Amino acid sequence: MYLIDTNTNRIKNLTKKTFTELGFKERQHLQEWIANKPEALGEELLIIQKEFDGFNDTNERLDLLALDKDGNIVVIENKLDDTGRDVTWQVLKYASYCSTLSKEQIKNIYQSYLDKSGLGENATEKLATFYNQEYDEIQINKGNTQRMVLVAANFRKEVTSTVLWLMNYKLRIQCFRATPFALDEQLFLTLEQIIPTKDTEDFIISMAGKTQDEITTQENLKSRHHVRFDFWTKILPKLKGKTPIFQNSSPTKDHWLSAGGTGISGARYSMIITKSYAGVQLEFGRANKDENKNYLTSY
Repeated sequence: MYLIDTNTNRIKNLTKKTFTELGFKERQHLQEWIANKPEALGEELLIIQKEFDGFNDTNERLDLLALDKDGNIVVIENKLDDTGRDVTWQVLKYASYCSTLSKEQIKNIYQSYLDKSGLGENATEKLATFYNQEYDEIQINKGNTQRMVLVAANFRKEVTSTVLWLMNYKLRIQCFRATPFALDEQLFLTLEQIIPTKDTEDFIISMAGKTQDEITTQENLKSRHHVRFDFWTKILPKLKGKTPIFQNSSPTKDHWLSAGGTGISGARYSMIITKSYAGVQLEFGRANKDENKNYLTSY
């Protein structure tokens, strides 16, 4: 990073630092910076709690709990110079814990946070202002819409690869690289979204949705194949001895079953079954077109 000096028309190099060598702490500094200016993460967020530990049967606590403008819970986990290997698992746990929070619980969590500030602010009023609508009309934490944000100076490969894989399953996870810089006595901080990159975020989210739609379609198709095979397996024994047709047929995953045995050369008989209807079909497949027509008028 460089500083532009308009007086000399030159740029000055800013020295990249680590949080450790500057003496900064995760909770005391990085967490406070984001809590007091959450828009540094690229959007308008409402911080509703710090060091949240209101989980049943566990003493774990997440760094920052927030809401976005769509009413989604946003779990923000901060690390300093290194993410460690387990931060992805950590933030996933927190998101799962928060998925059960009701609107009333979220309001109470926020009220507790406001009470600590000693400013006498009301959570209901603050939420109404943030969403620009009456509190009763606000929808918060709907379904599986929880989001996760990871902030650190360096991301290990096992973290980034896991995050990228999880995004294929429509999980909304963002990684921000926090980098401190120094120039003489001045200190600077950059927060850069690296996963997904800001200019490709919408594309990646839409591709994840497409991938999931394809997986769902494939799973539905597999299910249909099992249902069809089971149907033909059960229906074929009932035809034994009752008709010369389908005596040598085997169950199939298709929605139709064809067989000869009609006693007519070049003719095939098919049973067709779908979700909405069932039918039969007699097909004449002789090479001579006129013969097929004669068969059709005869039968």
